Amino acid sequence: MWKLEIPSRGAISAVLRYGLAVVSVAIALGLALLAQAYSVHNPEFPLFLMAIAATVWYAGIGPGVLAVVLSSTSFNYFFTEPLYSFYIAPSDRIDFIVFVLFGLMIGWFSSRRRRIEQELRQAGDELKAATERSQQASLLNLTHDTIFVRDMNNVITYWNRGAEERYGWKREEAIGNVSHQLMKTIFPEPLEEINEKLLGTGRWEGELTHTRRDGMQFVAASRWALQFDDAGNPVAVLETNNDITERKRAEQEIRKLNAELEQRVIERTAELKATNKELEAFAYSISHDLRAPLRHMAGYAELLQKNASSILDEKSRRYMTMILEAAKRMGELIDDLLAFSRIGRAETQKTVVSLEQLVKEALSEVQPETDGRNMDWKIGALPNLYGDRSMLRLALVNLVANAVKFTRTRTQPEIEIGCADGKEDEIVVFIRDNGVGFDMKYVHKLFGVFQRLHQSDEFEGTGIGLATVQRIIHRHGGKVWAEGVVGSGATFYFSAPRPQGQLWRA
Repeated sequence: MWKLEIPSRGAISAVLRYGLAVVSVAIALGLALLAQAYSVHNPEFPLFLMAIAATVWYAGIGPGVLAVVLSSTSFNYFFTEPLYSFYIAPSDRIDFIVFVLFGLMIGWFSSRRRRIEQELRQAGDELKAATERSQQASLLNLTHDTIFVRDMNNVITYWNRGAEERYGWKREEAIGNVSHQLMKTIFPEPLEEINEKLLGTGRWEGELTHTRRDGMQFVAASRWALQFDDAGNPVAVLETNNDITERKRAEQEIRKLNAELEQRVIERTAELKATNKELEAFAYSISHDLRAPLRHMAGYAELLQKNASSILDEKSRRYMTMILEAAKRMGELIDDLLAFSRIGRAETQKTVVSLEQLVKEALSEVQPETDGRNMDWKIGALPNLYGDRSMLRLALVNLVANAVKFTRTRTQPEIEIGCADGKEDEIVVFIRDNGVGFDMKYVHKLFGVFQRLHQSDEFEGTGIGLATVQRIIHRHGGKVWAEGVVGSGATFYFSAPRPQGQLWRA
């Protein structure tokens, strides 16, 4: 099947150039014949020369040769004797020689003109590029950053004003020197590896140590970027450097201070552990040693009350009763203090603990305190905990007993036990009551040893229960806190670890 072939741009250009030769000679021939018809004397020779000149000038040598051939043939056929013949008389040969020489001369001028135009265009492009480079260099000189360019042999080819200020060498002193030798560069890794990364990615960043002209060293944050030619080959490296010596010195000072602080924390922690152990041992020893004299005091007071009751008056018997009650209270304080000190020394046996079962056991233990009272218990969904079962049980019993005690004045006691949202790895347990509550400005006293917010004649206790709860929870890596309003109840919270791999939401 026939297919239309579209000529290429080169073919179209050749047709136009050789067409110009044909058209120009045809126009010259037409004008010469027209002039001859009007009896104008010999116009054909200059007209054909003009056609040859125009063709050579605008279309080149090849079309010019065609124009010479066509002009000579037309001149010979239409204007030399014998007319309408291609015979060339010896007297007319000079005209044909003139055609050829004139064409050659015009061709030489045309090629010369084209070469000059090409050289001018090339010079203009080079001038434009030089102007752009000059403008870029002027802009780079405005910044105080150190910027210089080096070739692939590390020889400096450009050195801006910022580099002069930073390093101390003038532009004419730096250009032509190998940059790494001039600045005595210390690299963070072998230069071969750095160049390999630079050629692989076109960029490199790192910290270098440079030496100024005056011999002073400084640390520079260095950035390298490859420059490529039109063929994509690397020809130069643009390098910028910023002095970060003060920043590095500050970082080193911070690291030193952190190390010293960490060492101080370790030492202080060790001192605190030793002090705590001494205090626990002291509390245990004191508590244990107080038991014997206290038993003697209470025993002899009971004997005296029993044997001398008949001879004592009412006031003296009341004194004896107060002595026995104080001894009993002192015994309770010693027992609680011993229990409190044992918690700090006991090893934790952590396992998965059922919070629901711990609550049942706590309610069973406070059952004697709730007999005859119209208690309203609200128990929510209770997940498992991870910790020492006996310690967590003691903490929960203390908190539930605390709620039972401080709702004693309520006709309808309400106690709620449940869980609240916490972190992903912990369970938050709360015990809420509608008891007497407390003033939040004294909340910091709640968990201190022997700290009480109510009078002992109002509510019994030694002031160690909440301190015991706090120590147990802290040993499990959790925290304990409370919220309360005077006359409107209180809520106690504690957090404990969640068993691994178990998810739960309140």
